[in-house]
Amino acid sequence: MGLQTQEQPQLLSFVFFFAVISTISGTTTISPGTILYVSNTTQSWSSPNNTFSLHFLPLHPPTSPPSFIAAIVHSGGAPAVWSAGNGATVDSGGSLRFLPAGNLRLVNGSGSILWDSGTSNMGVSSATLHDNGNLVLSNATGSVWSSFDNPTDTIVPSQNFTVGMVLHSGLYSFSVLRSGNLTLKWSDSVPYWDQGLNSSMSVVNLSSPVLELHSRGILQLFYLNLSLPVVVAYSSDYDEGSDVLRVLKLDGDGNLRIYSSKRGSGSVTVGWVAVEDQCEVFGYCGNNGVCSYNDSNSSPICGCPSQNFVMVDPNDSRKGCERKVRLEDCIEKVAMLQVDHARFLTYPPQFMINPEVFFVGISACSGNCLAASSCFASTSLSDGTGLCYIKTSKFISGYHNPALPSTSFIKVCGPLAPNSAPSLENAGVEREWGLHAWIITLAISSTLVGFLVFEGGLWLCCCRNRPGFGGFAAQYALLEYASGAPVHFSYKELQRSTKGFKEKLGDGGFGAVYKGNLANRTVVAVKQLEGIEQGEKQFRMEVSTISSTHHLNLVRLIGFCSEGRHRLLVYEFMKNGSLDNFLFVNVEQQSGKLLNWRYRFNIALGAARGLTYLHEECRNCIVHCDVKPENILLDENYNAKVSDFGLAKLLNPVDHRHRTLTSVRGTRGYLAPEWLANLPITSKSDVYSYGMVLLEIVSGRRNFEVSEETRRIKFSIWAYEEFEKGNIMGVIDRRLISQEINLEQVKRVLLACFWCIQEQPSQRPTMGKVVQMLEGVTDIQRPPVPKINSNATAISTIATPSVPICSSSSSSLLTFEASPLALEGAQRT
Repeated sequence: MGLQTQEQPQLLSFVFFFAVISTISGTTTISPGTILYVSNTTQSWSSPNNTFSLHFLPLHPPTSPPSFIAAIVHSGGAPAVWSAGNGATVDSGGSLRFLPAGNLRLVNGSGSILWDSGTSNMGVSSATLHDNGNLVLSNATGSVWSSFDNPTDTIVPSQNFTVGMVLHSGLYSFSVLRSGNLTLKWSDSVPYWDQGLNSSMSVVNLSSPVLELHSRGILQLFYLNLSLPVVVAYSSDYDEGSDVLRVLKLDGDGNLRIYSSKRGSGSVTVGWVAVEDQCEVFGYCGNNGVCSYNDSNSSPICGCPSQNFVMVDPNDSRKGCERKVRLEDCIEKVAMLQVDHARFLTYPPQFMINPEVFFVGISACSGNCLAASSCFASTSLSDGTGLCYIKTSKFISGYHNPALPSTSFIKVCGPLAPNSAPSLENAGVEREWGLHAWIITLAISSTLVGFLVFEGGLWLCCCRNRPGFGGFAAQYALLEYASGAPVHFSYKELQRSTKGFKEKLGDGGFGAVYKGNLANRTVVAVKQLEGIEQGEKQFRMEVSTISSTHHLNLVRLIGFCSEGRHRLLVYEFMKNGSLDNFLFVNVEQQSGKLLNWRYRFNIALGAARGLTYLHEECRNCIVHCDVKPENILLDENYNAKVSDFGLAKLLNPVDHRHRTLTSVRGTRGYLAPEWLANLPITSKSDVYSYGMVLLEIVSGRRNFEVSEETRRIKFSIWAYEEFEKGNIMGVIDRRLISQEINLEQVKRVLLACFWCIQEQPSQRPTMGKVVQMLEGVTDIQRPPVPKINSNATAISTIATPSVPICSSSSSSLLTFEASPLALEGAQRT
């Protein structure tokens, strides 16, 4: 689309202040009459232990002439937690004055007042900056004004954010509604992110919500009539490190983030983000701007819909675009410019006039808008819903992505000039090339048509008499030529392909799996989902996410079925089934398929690479939540492929926690300790489960088995003790003893295993690190002894999560505490 590279967002109050102030006031109480000057760089008002200080900071990025803000900053270099006038800037002659009348005042060098606390004549006798970052103005009876009660764009631990308070950053705002919903808005009118309680909370009469950021990195809501908080989100580094300040900040790009900074480190990391896809933030690229990504840059870039538009400011693409010719000044007729794979953001109830469902194609969506004087743009969805969104506001916020199943239209003055059109200066050359291009195109088209006729004839001869050829075969043929979108099968088609769901391959946490044959003789595995009660649109979105996740070590999703209560997924067929069939001896048959060590090691490495892709390499991180041998499948060459990833988000929220702790997520023997201790479920939970799988790959025994040989203690503890004694052969599967074994690989696998199954998530490596351990490209230190799951009490008052998060993820959670019965059931599983 010819989009221009987007500069990094200007964060007016996001200042990284790493230098320690050389001269700091020795008192913790500030008296009326005290003045901070921009020109005196050694001045500051500090908290008693110097954790926080208030002083002037240069604007970042620098301006000419220089501008400054008066801000409270943390000694670790975290973002400014409060600023006078919400980032109001002063020149080099500016000052912050604590006037004798008892009010704080920000004054420019010219003497103009930019901000005032409004506390004059209230008897204010002192100002104090507390160690928690709260600036307080007090009189003889107590606090009169505080920065905690008047937040700007940030909240810190121990700061209560209540209904009526608002964080502001440019045109964006964040607030907590009386319903408990957290809302991000553009221009105080368009709510583009609205995080609400899940349906299990609807029966409770909640009131007076208070949002708080726990010092350990947990965002939670408190209610007067609830004894326990409701968890909203977790920072990826929750409960990790000491002396770490975490803040919740609304940035100038409209996104809400949790930042972490260790005191004295001078570094800041992002632990959570509200809107995972920055292009989903309304107005990010300004009016008529289109947000997109390219392969070389993970940051969003902003551009214009076509050459009918120009940048408002060529030096700042985020300021949007404007028509070269206004609609009211059109000389030629007004036309609808088509922008493929684009969507003009629509967040109810703003800018949406009764969306209608059209069954006559996208032309109706364009034509209806063109005919309506109040319409400026429209978007037609191609996701099966047929929805057409009519935009009646003159502010248009666009998103372009080749994967978006939508086409958008915007009114312009003709003639249309798409971004792919040739430029005027190259017109002469391209006219000459045009004749050659036409001839080449004609030749290629003729060849292609001939090939398709031959292919079609061959197809008809072979397949026209097959049952269901007209529907099923035609749909699946699209899969071979399309861009990878999942095929939508009908229930009858899948019923026919599986011969009435006759040949069962197995039972999983989400339902039974059957073998099927498609019309083109492709063998597939059809999974009948159970307990999936999501709406049609949400289900299709999740399926689209799963199907777009491709990796050599992940089972590929071919298609799906969604008809009424029938929800099925169609996967590629894995000839050799699941790993458990090869590891564990069948008690009844006294036999088990045997894999030699080379195959086992390659399987362990392949599964680790698949999980690494899910955790660290996908744009949207995916936590599997049920890693076990049954979910590691083997193809005809015994290559490992992880299955059932992404299905955790399909659960019905009402019974989500119960199913999570039983059959769906958290199978016996693979549950990470945090599942049973009311702690967040992250990618580190998958690491724990994978560690248990590693132990089983080496030993050929279930990790939860106990016997006289293991002295009736947990197998993982026994294996660690034997490893410490140097008895590696005692841990290895006895069936491999007579075969060739690479003991160096076995040692690496066991060391990686013992690191993975550490009780504290912070001690476990990432899956990317595990891959390096297995490959031998990194040294592995001797791990601490793994512990038996203990009753963690670190955050006993925190509500249990129902949706997993990733170490690199930004997933949001709002749920309620699981019942004791559910937890007991999980422990018995």
